[in-house]
Amino acid sequence: MHQTDSALVLFSGGQDSTTCLAWALRRYARVETIGFDYGQRHAVELTVRPAVLAGVRALAPEWDARLGEDHMVDLSVIGKLSDTALTSDVAIAMQENGLPNTFVPGRNLLFMTVAATLAYRRGLNVLVGGMCETDFSGYPDCRDDTMKALQVTLNLGMATRVKLETPLMWIDKKQTWQLAEESGGPALVELVRTGTHTCYLGERGALHDWGYGCGTCPACALRARGYREYVATKG
Repeated sequence: MHQTDSALVLFSGGQDSTTCLAWALRRYARVETIGFDYGQRHAVELTVRPAVLAGVRALAPEWDARLGEDHMVDLSVIGKLSDTALTSDVAIAMQENGLPNTFVPGRNLLFMTVAATLAYRRGLNVLVGGMCETDFSGYPDCRDDTMKALQVTLNLGMATRVKLETPLMWIDKKQTWQLAEESGGPALVELVRTGTHTCYLGERGALHDWGYGCGTCPACALRARGYREYVATKG
């Protein structure tokens, strides 16, 4: 427990950010959350988000005591500027530049900048994000080098010493499920499985063994494979 540090967690209501929230609640005496409405196609994540937060609070009295305010920010400008499969109703495909069209240019850069601005006002000195370079679909704004460079830039531009933490950076989805269990036990794993949303298409129909989703988009495929590998290690 870092008694002198306080964290702001980028929390979408998905698997990765929920795991990161639990990770932060084990380490910091004060934790707040921030979410973004950017015109995402899978806006259902914003619908399930409050219930997931309530579920995290209910897992442990000490987590409930440490978890402070939640902040929602309108970043619809991203959707207005972007023409991607996450902000428009188009088929998911690869682009000529080698990136999938689910990549939203500038999204994580803007998320972290806005989060740093809020953290400055709230007196929080750690930003926690679910960026990952292991299962990251090639998104350049999920790379460790990007986050390290952004940390330097934010601190130079704000005269702060904020730290960017990315606990999932070097682990795959199986290990992300394992981290959820390590952080909050089987109850957190079940909350992640049944409560969170990852599917790019916003599908919340049938509950699969790994959670809700279409089962075919890249986000669902990663989540499903990771869950089944995680379960296999327990059997």
